[in-house]
Amino acid sequence: MPERRRRSLLKAVPGALLALDLPAARGSTLVGVRVWPARDYTRVTLELDEPLKSSHFVVADPPRLVVDLEGVELDTGLRDIVAKIQPNDPYIAVVRVGQNRPKVARLVFDLKTEVAPQVFTLAPVAAYRHRLVLDLYPSRPPDPVLQLLEDTRGKTAVPRPAPATPADRGAPPDPLAELIRERDAPAGEPARAAAASAASTAAQRGATTGAAARDDGSRVRAADRLLERSRAPVVARMVTVSIDPGHGGEDPGAVGRHGTLEKDVVLAVGFRLRERINAEPNMRASMTRDSDFFVPLATRVAKARAVQADLFVSIHADAFVLPHARGSSVFVLSDRGATSIGARWLASRENGADLIGGVNLGKRNREVATVLLDLSTTAQIKDSKRLGGSVLSELRGVGDVHKIQVEQAAFAVLRAPDIPSILVETAFISNPDEERKLRDPRYQDRLADALFAGIRNYFVRNPPGPRGRSA
Repeated sequence: MPERRRRSLLKAVPGALLALDLPAARGSTLVGVRVWPARDYTRVTLELDEPLKSSHFVVADPPRLVVDLEGVELDTGLRDIVAKIQPNDPYIAVVRVGQNRPKVARLVFDLKTEVAPQVFTLAPVAAYRHRLVLDLYPSRPPDPVLQLLEDTRGKTAVPRPAPATPADRGAPPDPLAELIRERDAPAGEPARAAAASAASTAAQRGATTGAAARDDGSRVRAADRLLERSRAPVVARMVTVSIDPGHGGEDPGAVGRHGTLEKDVVLAVGFRLRERINAEPNMRASMTRDSDFFVPLATRVAKARAVQADLFVSIHADAFVLPHARGSSVFVLSDRGATSIGARWLASRENGADLIGGVNLGKRNREVATVLLDLSTTAQIKDSKRLGGSVLSELRGVGDVHKIQVEQAAFAVLRAPDIPSILVETAFISNPDEERKLRDPRYQDRLADALFAGIRNYFVRNPPGPRGRSA
């Protein structure tokens, strides 16, 4: 371009060159720091307003994790991470923060043990912006079976007593033995006659067993009550129930109008249910999470399978766009689509927990990932319906039920092919009245009682056979 013409252009458009200037590069701004310590792993989450580049390496002796954050200046927000490390963190002893070089901040995690870190980013989702996630897994993962044995130390299977025949010794018939024998017999007229006879005998023996005679003709309920009084084991071998409190950590689940978090109330109910199961002869409970940390959906299923669980019970607190929705619901897996629009909507919301909680898709274990495939079987769904029906029947005694029948939908967390599995929505946390109840420890006790009674009654009606796999 001739010099005269160039000068003419500049005079005509004085801001032309300024418009070509690139904006000055600015670093990412930290908007939140969160630390989630747990026995399984510790997660550190840095939330930023812009995507962030990072690099990391591990030092073996002493064990340290070094993370460099590019485009970040050291500020008060980044220093907050120091105060968030708890003394009881299983993996992090202390964290040091410094400016390694211009526009590069360095985090040094002094570790209590060797870890296998996973560092990854998450795109904005729900209320979260860009996240950098540091997952510190132990180099030697704990054995879930050994953990279960440690948690239930001293608990061994108690032989179930064989039905006695006191009539052979000239003594009056034992109603407990009669009801157990009748319960285990094939259904039919002889069984009903035996139940009536046993109930009549129980009534004659006084108030201790009078409740059985006053029962609404239900031989199973009479047997169940007498078994409860005698503390006789319901099952002949040790059975394991996997309790799955939904959400956790980065994933709060539904949030009530007064700030109640779903992840908190379902964990409280899960603890109460575990206490009741562990107090029962020949029953023990394993939890997919026992503190506030995130567990991917597939890992929840894998944990249940690792301890060879006989049942899987996922506990949640429902939410809906309309605040007047109320009541408990029980769901099982469906291989033919959802039984209602609401069930389909809920399954879609619950299946999105991995996006909110944050899953490292690049490092997901192949064996765990396969659990998300459609491995359901007709037998599993059939048994799940029986379990769900038993639990739903007990929940009716606690409060309203949202649906009078067990519903079905494609919940990813219910896809264990060999474990009867249910998802229980205890109440609508989006309903102010039910949110208040869910916060009440007494109501949480009632929910745990109902869940336990439903599980126990399921085993009464469907005694588990011998294990086909090594325990």
